[in-house]
Amino acid sequence: MTFIRVDVHHRTHTCPADPEPHPYDTHRRIVAVVDGGPCRKPVTIRSGDTIACGRHEPVVRQCPACRVTVIEHSVTATFTGHHGPQHPTAVTTGVAA
Repeated sequence: MTFIRVDVHHRTHTCPADPEPHPYDTHRRIVAVVDGGPCRKPVTIRSGDTIACGRHEPVVRQCPACRVTVIEHSVTATFTGHHGPQHPTAVTTGVAA
């Protein structure tokens, strides 16, 4: 089984459409890859060539070496503030912002 370890970072904000903090940008960085090795059940395709079962078969029929598992190593978030014409809690004084 191939394991891919990733770090996930969300950038969150509030906006006029949704005053609750919500993610607007997500970055994933691959930290490590542990290869599962060569395919144990190669598949013969129409042209007569053999390919790894992971390139042809659905996940439930793939051999253990071709299956891929993604592991979230760490998940972080950065709140970048309110994005919009003005902050929703600001008091209007009649002066243009």
